[in-house]
Amino acid sequence: MDLVLWRHAEAQDWVEGCDDMARTLTARGEKQAARMAKWVDRQIPDTARILVSPARRSEQTVQALGRKYKVKVELAPGCTVRQLLELVQWPNAKGTVLVVGHQPTLGQTISHLMGLSESECSVKKGAVWWLRNRERAEHAQTVVVTVQSPEVL
Repeated sequence: MDLVLWRHAEAQDWVEGCDDMARTLTARGEKQAARMAKWVDRQIPDTARILVSPARRSEQTVQALGRKYKVKVELAPGCTVRQLLELVQWPNAKGTVLVVGHQPTLGQTISHLMGLSESECSVKKGAVWWLRNRERAEHAQTVVVTVQSPEVL
């Protein structure tokens, strides 16, 4: 199974009293999403399942990809690593699953799957982490396939 974790691009700052779920991408965030979407579109198969947080900024990020996706409330800000992994059926699902979501959940998921001692790995806005589950000598392994940031594309 391949799990591609894409953090939403740069969004408007949260202002007290405003709805966090309604925050939109900045102009810079729109450029980040477009740049990363071009790369992602060339890399993931057409059969990839695409699951997205219901936050507006996450939907705007994935819309740059131009593919069908499903909004999943389980991926809203504050979701847990367990919720994310159950949703994507890690490590038993077949094929590739792309998740567009938030920190700290994405970073916590990476730390958990990689067995890192830190509870959270930092994921830059708009960046993609591609992880793969594989069997080697009868042991499951998580491998980092690639990490991409929109600033270097």
